[in-house]
Amino acid sequence: MTVPAPPTQPRRSDATRAAILRAARERFAADGYERATIRAIAADARIDPSMVMRYYGSKEGLFAAAAEFDLRLPDLTPIPPEHLGETLVRHFLNRWGGDETLVALLRAASTNPGAAERMRDIFANQLTAAVATFGTDPTTTARRAGLVASQILGLAFTRYVVRLPPMVDMPADDLVSWIAPTLQRYLTGTPGS
Repeated sequence: MTVPAPPTQPRRSDATRAAILRAARERFAADGYERATIRAIAADARIDPSMVMRYYGSKEGLFAAAAEFDLRLPDLTPIPPEHLGETLVRHFLNRWGGDETLVALLRAASTNPGAAERMRDIFANQLTAAVATFGTDPTTTARRAGLVASQILGLAFTRYVVRLPPMVDMPADDLVSWIAPTLQRYLTGTPGS
């Protein structure tokens, strides 16, 4: 006669990680990235701060793991093809300008491998899916999305992280006028056009 195996119980480390992530999400939402501290998050999770560092390595790593990031990309299918670049530039200016979590992730991604991986996943999955909806050649979709990401991330970095005065001072409509044609070429053009 065989004895049934005891029910599997979640490992203690899984429960600890879940508690840390729950506390981090609440703390980042309440205090923002800059004011949230590892000590406060650990206190909320009722654990020692060293455990947060053990599992996530740094505040940036914890933030990358805890924060929910949705680019909230518009449905591009009804957009006339000649307006795709403009639509995306306007969307990203509104999205980055109104969400400090995306700016914090961009800042963290420049120094933290976990945050950089998270940023890659967000753009690779969400932006590539959006670009695929308007009928580009499937063999170029990922490349086109990568080119769009390079432009958008550069814009976000100079405007919201480095805060380069000409980029910060430029009105959104002017930025759209300058950047939309480049995105349009990436989305619908051919190399060298």
